[in-house]
Amino acid sequence: MTESAPSALTSAVSVRDLTFSFASGDPILNNLSLDVERGERVALLGPNGAGKTTLSLHLNGIHEIQAGSVSIGDLHVNEDNLAEVRRRVGMVFQDANDQLFMPTVREDVEFGPANLGLSPAERTERANEALEAVEATHLADRAPHHLSGGEKRRVAVATVLSMHPEMLVLDEPTSGLDPAGRRELADLLVTLHLTQLIITHDLPFALEICPRSVIISNGSVVADGKTADILADTDLLAAHRLELPFGFDARRAQ
Repeated sequence: MTESAPSALTSAVSVRDLTFSFASGDPILNNLSLDVERGERVALLGPNGAGKTTLSLHLNGIHEIQAGSVSIGDLHVNEDNLAEVRRRVGMVFQDANDQLFMPTVREDVEFGPANLGLSPAERTERANEALEAVEATHLADRAPHHLSGGEKRRVAVATVLSMHPEMLVLDEPTSGLDPAGRRELADLLVTLHLTQLIITHDLPFALEICPRSVIISNGSVVADGKTADILADTDLLAAHRLELPFGFDARRAQ
């Protein structure tokens, strides 16, 4: 039996007082609270070691909750709900090779639906639908290790979409992409009608596709607001080791 939160109008993500540390270490997350509403695209910013990826790994139960709570929609993230939580939260890792391991793209995209127990016909339908959504149908019979970086990223997203998630969590999605691949990824993400939490050091990319940004530093939320406002605050960025490209004006770039 799943355990539901009491509100009928729940956020896509609700994190309350989340604290986490590895054995014999200082807290990586420190009483962190965050809400993401359904359909939002939110950039998660902060210096290396701030706790961004650690937070994301709590959203689908990869890290066990030590203190505080996390809910995905009406489900608390706990052992009883892990299967459904992991279906709802699609994780796209920084290195696409971590998600692509089958002989062909189609087999990779069908892997998740197969684990859900879907029939071969249903798996094929899910794969076709997901590949079409990321404009990668023509890659279905290719070997993943023969793809370009941008193609791998699209296919990695397709492997998640085939699970019919309610939200995507993307960790440094522009890492390793050339300018054309970055543009194609931005164009793709804004067409997906899903809640998205995007961990990135690419501040112009955050401005381009995320109306809202959250800065995490030392395991806590230190800023939360419109992306343009946050990126225009040079003192705030400097205090948390964030830096725009030389000459980039966040307000003029809107």
